[in-house]
Amino acid sequence: MPSRRSFLGGGALAMTAARPAGLKLGVMDGVLRMAGKPEAIARAAGFGLQGLQVTIGRAAADGRLPLEDEELQARYLAESRRHKLPLDAAYLDILHVNCLKSDPLARQWILKGIDITRKLKARILMTVFFGKCSLLNRQEIDYVADAFKDLAREAERAKVVLGFENLLSAEDNARAMDRVASRAFKIYYDAGNSTNMGGFDAPKEIRWLGRDRICQFHFKDKGYLGEGKVDFKAVLAAIAAIGFRGYANLETSSPSGSVDADLRRNLDYLRGLM
Repeated sequence: MPSRRSFLGGGALAMTAARPAGLKLGVMDGVLRMAGKPEAIARAAGFGLQGLQVTIGRAAADGRLPLEDEELQARYLAESRRHKLPLDAAYLDILHVNCLKSDPLARQWILKGIDITRKLKARILMTVFFGKCSLLNRQEIDYVADAFKDLAREAERAKVVLGFENLLSAEDNARAMDRVASRAFKIYYDAGNSTNMGGFDAPKEIRWLGRDRICQFHFKDKGYLGEGKVDFKAVLAAIAAIGFRGYANLETSSPSGSVDADLRRNLDYLRGLM
């Protein structure tokens, strides 16, 4: 792990490689306003995107998650094959309701999420820690890391990576990874959240964390990309510098109300940088 001094001095690193050749752009189905709908695959393909992050959905009265439905899974897989567009990750949004730090149900949902992710061939299950479920101190971080230590064993068997998305610093994330100590547990790095909510320098953090600690990225900002606080040129340079090869999924908003127009605007901006 790099020293604290090298971390804080990261801004002095030259950003010469601004074009991350190994980076693929995907999108969350919620951005398309098609959460939980297989038709989102065709929509994403129409934008020339390379992947789709699928929302698993909230539990029904019988305790089942929407994407536990085998027929729905089959439709996703068929659409993915038809459009040659991978499902690059799944999003376990029910963790906004049942917090892993305090609710035993959360472990059940994560186990179900691992199985769903495996069946969808999505490979990465994004777990979330925001709002009431945010990790606020070392005790909560350690408790959640210890829970993931057990859950990661099942993820390893399923060949699924648990993506840890949160508002923690790079150093706290690295400590959690060291505590879990599993190849199936990595950081899901959201450049927008880190900048706007965490107050961190995202490019420095990305460089400090390095390729092996990050499984995937979220790209967003307040408003359109390139017009907010996130320095995406520097973010892309950092991603290139660490040699990351994988997906960045857009989690962008639609300020104008037109999903198509706003997504194209954000994609044109990113592609111009790449």
